[in-house]
Parts: sequence; C-alpha cells; structure tokens
Amino acid sequence: MQGSARRTGVMTDVHRRFLQLLMTHGVLEEWDVKRMQKHCYKVHDRNATVDKLEDFINNINSVLESLYIEIKRGVTEDDGRPIYALVNLATTSVSKMATDFAENELDLFRKALELIIDSESGFASSTNILNLVDQLKGKKMKKKEAELVLQKFVQNKWLIEKEGEFTLHGRAILEMEQYIRETYPDSVKICNICHSLLIQGQSCETCGIRMHLPCVAKYFRSNAEPRCPHCNDYWPHEIPEVFDPEKEREPGISKSNRKSLRSRRH
Repeated sequence: MQGSARRTGVMTDVHRRFLQLLMTHGVLEEWDVKRMQKHCYKVHDRNATVDKLEDFINNINSVLESLYIEIKRGVTEDDGRPIYALVNLATTSVSKMATDFAENELDLFRKALELIIDSESGFASSTNILNLVDQLKGKKMKKKEAELVLQKFVQNKWLIEKEGEFTLHGRAILEMEQYIRETYPDSVKICNICHSLLIQGQSCETCGIRMHLPCVAKYFRSNAEPRCPHCNDYWPHEIPEVFDPEKEREPGISKSNRKSLRSRRH
C-alpha cells in the first residue's frame, strides 16, 4: 500500500523488516542504516517516499516505547562516526548477554569492563584481563579459553581490540551507559561537553576535565589556540579531525587508510 510507512505510530512491514535486520546486526553505522532503510522500502513499499531517517526511527520508537526498547543513536568514541543500536531499557546489558554467554564468560566480561572503566586510557590489556581467569564464577576457564571468549566479545560487538588491548565497542557504550553509571559511580568518567559516558578521550592537565575526541574536535574546530572550557588553560593535545561523511564516501578511502586516532588519547 503506497505511503503506508508514513503513518506515525504504526509498524508496517517496512518498519518490521528494518527492526529485524537491526536486531540481527546489533549495531550499524549511519551509512549502513540508511542503505538498510532504502532496502526495506524497496522490498515492501517501493512506490512510497522514503521517510527521513530520524522520523522513520522516531516512528518505530513510539511503538517500542511500551516494551522498554529503543533504537538509540550514538557516535564512536575514536572518530565520531554515527551509529545506531537497539537498546533494551528494562535490563542491563550484562543480563541481556546471558542468552549468548555462559556464567563464567559473563564474569570475564565484567572483569574486563571493570579494568576498562578504572583505566586512565579506557583500555585494558589482554594480559591483565587473562590474569583474572582464576577469579571467575562458575566453571573453571583456562587462559586459552578466555582468549577465545574475548574474541567472541569482539565478534559480537561488545569489545574492540587494538594492539593487544581491549575497550568497549560503541554498541556496549550505548546499551550499558546507565548500568555503568550505577555500578561504577566512583570510577565513571563523563565528557565535559556532551555530558555522556566517556571511556576514551583527552583530559586537561590543569583541572582534569575530560572530553570525547569528537567533542574535542568540534569544540576547538576554529580555535587557533585551544583553551580548556573549564579552567581556560592551554589545551596541549593534538586536535583530532572531525568525521566528514561526504569525504568518507570519496573513492579510494577505506577504513584501513584512515589515520588512527589512537596516539591522540591522553
């Protein structure tokens, strides 16, 4: 039926297929989400005008609200790439993971999470994580087995591995922010600009405030001499590049060719 996907607060086949695909992927970048939306229209309602993505998702969320589920938009902490994930607001992500992981595997994730939250860099080394396997609840786990479990967390987009160290995937941050705030109130870090949970970022050497790398890039975009927004002291760190979706689509630019921002973390 032409235009059926434009009715506010009503789930059509277009919306349902979109929701099912997002559930399958767990988390997607905005560019992939837009392509997926167009695909769903093509399959179920090819004559309809494709809704603006924000309106399309708001419509789905209005139906999901009573189920305590929401499609949330966030950005990756290293370069500010927009991402979307389906978030269960009624339970913590650790309990949500219970269907995919055993008790000792979930406890390994908790151990890794705690190390990541407590670290200054937002990363935990594989060595430090594996050294905790003897403390896990449930069935005994060998270090070799734990290494495979860590890779499962990476494959399921709960963790990211960089050079032998682990940090939280954007999906985990989106889904677990409230849990982390409540569970680690004394260790949690908050961005001074967007006031969201911060795992990776830069900090002022004078007053100690922290900012996400994308927030740093946007805040200091036109400042020749960047100064801390809190204490006004000189900001000594390199300013990251702002994510540019148009530049990203230029031929020849791939993820492997992007300049790493890892060295800019402080």
